Amino acid sequence: MARRYDPERRQRIIDAAIRVVGRSGLAGLTHRTVAAEADVPLGSTTYHFKSLDDLMVAALRQANEGFAKVIASRGTLENPDTDLASELAAGIGEWLAGDRTGVELECELYLAALRRPALRPVAAEWAQDLADRLTPRTDPVTARALVALLDGICLQVLLTDETYDEEYAREALARIIPSGPRQAP
Repeated sequence: MARRYDPERRQRIIDAAIRVVGRSGLAGLTHRTVAAEADVPLGSTTYHFKSLDDLMVAALRQANEGFAKVIASRGTLENPDTDLASELAAGIGEWLAGDRTGVELECELYLAALRRPALRPVAAEWAQDLADRLTPRTDPVTARALVALLDGICLQVLLTDETYDEEYAREALARIIPSGPRQAP
């Protein structure tokens, strides 16, 4: 029997992995559960992703795009006249109000990097990318502090099932952002 060409199969496997983790957590992620979810033969998952870590890296990379897309779609982060604290607080609010499964998955995979070294570079990429986006508006140390605070706020909302408090986030972010003109590093 001839092999059927399926250029979307790899992406379907990643999407299926995200759904499996969203439903069952990382403990439920196996090549077998992903193959069943993607409706592909088991061999397809191991062909495209030699290990579960490889599959998790692809899923985390895709999940990381969620917050970046929210920030990019708002299009105001680069504007020096935009209140940075308000913009970041609103962006987090928009992200948390979206698909909760994607947000939870991103956080779960991000924290999984503690035990899975293969995930660490991808988790670090997300933090560095956001810090790089913030550095034109502030200095590198403040940008990293803002990323850490955003991480903490998101985790608190997800872990406590509390409603996101945009005003609290804005105030906390504003306390970190220096007032006045940006100082050269």
